[in-house]
Amino acid sequence: MEFISVYKCLCDAQRLRILNLLKAGPLCVCHLMEILETDQVKMSKQLRYMKELGMLRVERRAQWRIYRLAEEENPLLRENLQCLQDCYGDRLCFAEDLRRREAIEGRLRGENASCATVLASGKG
Repeated sequence: MEFISVYKCLCDAQRLRILNLLKAGPLCVCHLMEILETDQVKMSKQLRYMKELGMLRVERRAQWRIYRLAEEENPLLRENLQCLQDCYGDRLCFAEDLRRREAIEGRLRGENASCATVLASGKG
């Protein structure tokens, strides 16, 4: 992944929040929308942009689309997200987003939906 792609993604608060959430593991579009309290059109636009930059991978499972970081370990992305967390984490809602993610994970335990299975296992 080129460093330009990383910085293009980092220049938007919504994309930063998405990257922070996906750093913790894959998520279905429906859960990203719930956590970030946004509609499907806006979320799809951001995800498509980040996928085109090579930042994300998508897996289709029935009607669900599961997104994950394209590279499990990207030092440039990890270090920049950590810096942003340290400096502006409260303004970017990183901690609150992760709390919402944990709440969704708890709610989905035991469900059999394809997207719930991926989220619960952290795999795809």
